[in-house]
Amino acid sequence: MQLFVNDLTVIDFSYLCEERGVVGESWIVDVLLSGDLNAESMVLDFGIVKKQIKAIIDDSVDHKLVLPANSNALVVTESKRSEHLYVDFNGPDHALFLQSPKQAFVSIDTDKITEESVTRYLETVIKQQLPENVQGIKLGLRAEVIDGDYYHYTHGLKKHDGNCQRIAHGHRSKISIYRDGEIARDLERDWAKRWADIYLATDSDQVSFDEVELSEVAKANIRPDHLFFSYYAPQGRFDIAVQKHTLEIVDCDSTVELLADYIARQLKQKAPQHTYQVVAYEGVGKGAIASA
Repeated sequence: MQLFVNDLTVIDFSYLCEERGVVGESWIVDVLLSGDLNAESMVLDFGIVKKQIKAIIDDSVDHKLVLPANSNALVVTESKRSEHLYVDFNGPDHALFLQSPKQAFVSIDTDKITEESVTRYLETVIKQQLPENVQGIKLGLRAEVIDGDYYHYTHGLKKHDGNCQRIAHGHRSKISIYRDGEIARDLERDWAKRWADIYLATDSDQVSFDEVELSEVAKANIRPDHLFFSYYAPQGRFDIAVQKHTLEIVDCDSTVELLADYIARQLKQKAPQHTYQVVAYEGVGKGAIASA
């Protein structure tokens, strides 16, 4: 017997890629369970599927930085801070160095993060926590079908009490922009290109090389175009070094509300004779609207 739940949850996270750098992503999760009927004549109660399995998925990947453990560019070591890690990703075109609490990372036994590798990892984790009558689980991870422009961004929110405080988590997000009440596809394309695989940092979080906490290996491999950001949040201290070609520094916190406002202000500054409405998304099915 099989039981399915489509659109169980959405995982918003970032991952490290030798070709693209740090990539914000949002994947919709479908689940298919197979097994014998239990005493309640069910494979598994829908309430358990929606609550327990969703919680396992969220705890395993959601709002984390996913690390390809077998990548030659990756080195992970214990930080001098208790329960923190140094993550050094030193690829030829993309070098990213971090310190964060351990819970901000998940390492997967692969050299490249893909839907397939994350699916295998999650299926293994979930299967260990299912009742004996459930013999099989199959997950489907898929990106939202977007008829228009979108971008991948990574960020952190130091004021957030939940997992959004992690300095390197992200989203794949569509955007809609209206100029004088009409859809402006040219502006949508411009912003999708501008924020393709971008790291969005808040200006007030920028620190100097002397202030940032990174591994000795990281500091020895810092490149001239690296900039540094750091903050304390309830989960611990977060530090990151990002290269300029994958970075935009914004004059606000990077909540979706303020990012929508940031885009609208940027557009208005460039062409004040027009009015603008920006519909910015944070992953799938949620976002904010700002006008200027």
